[in-house]
Amino acid sequence: DMHSNHLLLEEPIRMASILEPSKANFFPAMTKIVGTLGSRSRSVEVISGCLKAGMSVARFDFSLGDPEYHQETLENLKLAVKSTKKLCAVMLDTVGPELQVVNKIEKTISLQADGTVTLTPDQGQEATDEVLPINFAHLAKAVKKGDTIFIGQYLFTGSETTSVWLEVDEVTGDDVVCKIKNSATLAGSLFTLHASQIRIDLPTLTDKDKEAISTWGAKNKIDFLSLSYTRHAEDVREAREFLSKLGDLSQTQIFAKIENVEGLTHFDEILQEADGIILSRGNLGIDLPPEKVFLFQKAAVYKCNMAGKPAVVTRVVDSMTDNLRPTRAEATDVANAVLDGTDAIFLGAETLRGLYPVETISIVGKICAEAEKVFNQDLYFKKTVKYVGEPMTHLESIASSAVRAAIKVKASVIICFTSSGRAARLIAKYRPTMPVLSVVIPRLKTNQLRWSFSGAFEARQSLIVRGLFPMLADPRHPAESSNATNESVLKVALDHGKASGVIKSHDRVVVCQKVGDASVVKIIELED
Repeated sequence: DMHSNHLLLEEPIRMASILEPSKANFFPAMTKIVGTLGSRSRSVEVISGCLKAGMSVARFDFSLGDPEYHQETLENLKLAVKSTKKLCAVMLDTVGPELQVVNKIEKTISLQADGTVTLTPDQGQEATDEVLPINFAHLAKAVKKGDTIFIGQYLFTGSETTSVWLEVDEVTGDDVVCKIKNSATLAGSLFTLHASQIRIDLPTLTDKDKEAISTWGAKNKIDFLSLSYTRHAEDVREAREFLSKLGDLSQTQIFAKIENVEGLTHFDEILQEADGIILSRGNLGIDLPPEKVFLFQKAAVYKCNMAGKPAVVTRVVDSMTDNLRPTRAEATDVANAVLDGTDAIFLGAETLRGLYPVETISIVGKICAEAEKVFNQDLYFKKTVKYVGEPMTHLESIASSAVRAAIKVKASVIICFTSSGRAARLIAKYRPTMPVLSVVIPRLKTNQLRWSFSGAFEARQSLIVRGLFPMLADPRHPAESSNATNESVLKVALDHGKASGVIKSHDRVVVCQKVGDASVVKIIELED
């Protein structure tokens, strides 16, 4: 059940089609792109470029920069959203139990292969070529002779000039003496440390994370929380419990970031608790033998697809951090992630501190769009229906019927009216070949004291789901109402589709909506 058969189309691809120039679509790709905003991508101008190029989720990484810094970036994002009229969701990424080498005076560290270096919890010491102070007191208790430790200047680039492999030689008291396996130069104030396949006894949600979430997160009503180093379902439950006490954040979705073997071992239980999964391939690539990484990706993405929860893949075009073109391996890797069923591609260093944030998003979007053309939707649909089993729930059967109808009549778009976003998500789960416009109808909520409309969260949270494109309807239109108002909302949705070029005259459109207690799927053909 772990092996998903590959989703390439059965018939051979025509060579000639490879040379045809790609047509630009209104939606650059069905697959979404998460971009990390940082030093090279925080001006209104660059963020606007990122949005136009196809970024729909902005990630704020709290491992770097203080809340004020991130607030400035977010204010610029809001201005960019206004000027480009492109919706964008906000994701707060926690630091989690990240092991770090503390280099306060930012001295450049040179490590020579075959030499030794000592890791010490004594942060009073200065970092030198012989001694590296770390932020974790119990490393000596966690490791033994022969274990592998990896230290990287940024996230692990895999470029071995800025990262070093160490092998534990001996443990003396609280210190760990290591053999250096490759020569490397580390510069900067912070290096990340990863002990391969070692249980690190630190809370997943640190006090620093809790503070960032309850202040910055709550103030900015974050759409997604990326929970770094999720290792157990309990981690997600604790985070959920914490968010539930923070007003609006009870609506925030939790994406569990799987970064090590411990998270992999408990994958099924974590998936049940989380709203989505981020496969942190940088760290996983260090924890797992290299030949196993692709298998985990395929198995994990398949499980997410069947559960109808977004799967997000990281570390795809590292080389674009300082090059205008990805390597062949990277370009192929992005396409394969799409064919595996990934919902979103997650860019870290490439947009955060890379030289070409906008170009990176643009190229990744183009590769995704090409891969989507050969995605075997037919096989995927059958697998999903089979997995859901019988009897299907009411909503599930409506969603799958809408997708089947849309494919049979070659509809150009599926329009789904939804208030919680659940119906639209279920439709997207079947991976239709055409975009799903989810018209989120705000619901009137009251907490006895005041009335408020909900809907903005639901709309933005669909920005990470493959093939789902939200538009927020006017709150005066209830989702389950008389025909008259439904017609007027539908007209707004169709106009939106026409204006953006998704729908042309004589196109067919499949509409999915509630009328009274019944769900209805209808096919409409557009006049001139």
